[in-house]
Amino acid sequence: MKVAKMGLAACVLLFASCGNPGGNPSGNHQPQTAAPMTILYLTASNEDQGSSKIISELAREYEQQHPQVDYKFESVRDSDLSEKIQLLAASNDLPVIFGYQSGRPLLDFIHSDAVLDLEQTFKQLGIYDKLNPSAVQWLKKYVDNTGLYALPLEMNIEGFWYNKEIFTRLNLTEPKTWDEMIAAAEKIKQAGIQPFAVSGKAKWPITRLINGYIIRKLGADAMEQVEKGKLDITDPGFVEAADAVQKMGLSGYFGPNVNAVDIGASYDLFVQGEAAMFYSGSWSIRDFNNPALNPIGPENTGFFSIPLVEGGVGSLDDYPVNAGLTTSFSQEAYNGEVGQWMKYVFERYGDRAMSELGMITGFKVEEVPEEVPPLTRMVQGKLDGVKNGALWFEARFNTRTQLLAWENAQLLVTDPSFTPAEYMQQLKQAISGQ
Repeated sequence: MKVAKMGLAACVLLFASCGNPGGNPSGNHQPQTAAPMTILYLTASNEDQGSSKIISELAREYEQQHPQVDYKFESVRDSDLSEKIQLLAASNDLPVIFGYQSGRPLLDFIHSDAVLDLEQTFKQLGIYDKLNPSAVQWLKKYVDNTGLYALPLEMNIEGFWYNKEIFTRLNLTEPKTWDEMIAAAEKIKQAGIQPFAVSGKAKWPITRLINGYIIRKLGADAMEQVEKGKLDITDPGFVEAADAVQKMGLSGYFGPNVNAVDIGASYDLFVQGEAAMFYSGSWSIRDFNNPALNPIGPENTGFFSIPLVEGGVGSLDDYPVNAGLTTSFSQEAYNGEVGQWMKYVFERYGDRAMSELGMITGFKVEEVPEEVPPLTRMVQGKLDGVKNGALWFEARFNTRTQLLAWENAQLLVTDPSFTPAEYMQQLKQAISGQ
């Protein structure tokens, strides 16, 4: 693929570095007598998609050059990942590299010295300058600025993707308010099309919708204010958010049996043209950019920010911002061999992710493809214009409260007897017990 070296003016945000990486660029100086070792990567994604694809490709390359290293990849269901990682941590048997939830759950691991300090490690390996400072800042914020303990394999904003053809056919425009979005959803439903593709089985897509309403109603820092005790999660704005999402579910806007729909199936509903809207992060562009994985076509895939809420204080330039399912390393499993593997993989990661998948990551890109996919360019522009970044709903919850938020979200959108006030009240009780 032809590439163009970037000029200084183009080196902004995630494409911010134009220098050479520090340290030995090959990362290949290994002792000839190195003992055999296994590097296991445990995560919830598929090996042939997104960041896992890029890491595995680079790991296989390293494996070919270093036969003593055996790279293995294991994927578990998204809903099972947190529990499995906790069980492994309890037995002091964390894999070398693993996906996990950032925020409070990862902070617990940091306090127990279970995860590797990646700032110190990357500096020792001579590759710290491969990380974008903005991404590092966000990851540190997730864990109360205790340090860098996860990698920004992606850099995402969240919002609603929509099918442009359906919207055009039904004379709909991108909604700017929540009421406009709900009116559009009703018109779409009346046309015999499912308004939203939602994975209730994964649970967190439901709480992402609740969070979207909250940050438009109460501001991007609402959940941080809850943690600080300045807002109560049973305050009217939070209950209103749960009520809005419950009405969407009970109105049939999420389709039948939403809690049986997994992430892959919800994505398929959208790209097959069977659902008009799909709440997701910009991580989805890695698949939207691929016509083989996006039958409606990248040119027919639109995006709009979380709509404004009546009487709310949020802005269309405020976005939930995250680094994807953050990836961490076991402190116990780290050694010099692992370090050299890390050096090889992650000094190449940003360029490979951009050139192969058009992914926006928290790694600097030395060489940008001449033809950046339009969706990638669009998302980059929106990232450049983020006014305030918001954490996700459960970011400040411990694991037990997080799981409660997920489990009850399934109940919220399917059972009218479970009230929005009750949803928030149970969360308050769990939070007070932290």
